[in-house]
Amino acid sequence: MSGGTEDAANRYSRLDVWPAAELMTALWEGQTRALAACAPALPSVAAAVEAAAARLSGGRGRLVYAGAGSSAMVAALDGLDLGPTFDWPAGRLVLLIAGGLDLSRGLAGAAEDDEEAGRADAGRAGISGTDVVVGLSASGASAYTVGVLRAAREAGALTMGIASSAGSPLLDAVEHPVLTVTGAEVIAGSTRLGAGTAQKVVLNLFSTGVMTALGNVYDNLMINVRPENAKLRRRCTAMVARIADVDETAAGTALERHGDVRRAVLGLAGLEADDIDRLLVETGGNLRRAMERAKSLVTYPATPGAAKKT
Repeated sequence: MSGGTEDAANRYSRLDVWPAAELMTALWEGQTRALAACAPALPSVAAAVEAAAARLSGGRGRLVYAGAGSSAMVAALDGLDLGPTFDWPAGRLVLLIAGGLDLSRGLAGAAEDDEEAGRADAGRAGISGTDVVVGLSASGASAYTVGVLRAAREAGALTMGIASSAGSPLLDAVEHPVLTVTGAEVIAGSTRLGAGTAQKVVLNLFSTGVMTALGNVYDNLMINVRPENAKLRRRCTAMVARIADVDETAAGTALERHGDVRRAVLGLAGLEADDIDRLLVETGGNLRRAMERAKSLVTYPATPGAAKKT
């Protein structure tokens, strides 16, 4: 099809002898087209977010990312960042990459063509109806990724596919197809450029939307970020201070005592550890709902952050 990701656009002929400034302009314009291509896909992404959050809200399902080549790297980048950012459990993340996760010898290009390997990897991963499986392929023709998605759908998993070619096998294989029409790349077929940018944008939107819906964000704060360094510990202290309306000294003390932002906020509301744990279980870890329920357990004196248990 004209303008597909594998086409060679005539306007970039003799690109190899263009001055660097003109090359940079052409590459930048390709990136802006990729960003623009994501806008029409927003309703599809929103529908996938709602469905995925509903599937994962029970605390058992996994997020599974599948891809080959550079698409696999984009998928892995998004998935691996969910732990540090949203405290997504490692046991609820699966990465299925054509050729395997050992990249010491580079990407296994031929593995992309093996649909049965994709099906086999999905089987070994034990994909089931509680899981959400996201597959990426710029052309939508990666046999490995299509194999994963077909097997996952047959197993009852929720499936989402991201591709830049309409009517492609990948988009036909899933319940939630997301099409980003990025067109011909500046360097023909180099889908790490425009199509790759669109994939990254869509995954950013999707995973952030799902994590927000699951209660890992309060207001616009990433309350489940892991405080693994000094910068993040300061950020967590600031979040506790803002949400609980206390100074940073009190926030830091509560954070040290309770271990994370949600528990520190609820502790500052006057709850004991057992009540905090119970409320978080009852609300699926959602801090806003837990704070609402905490109002029935504590009284709030005039001094901010100095609530007492009733």
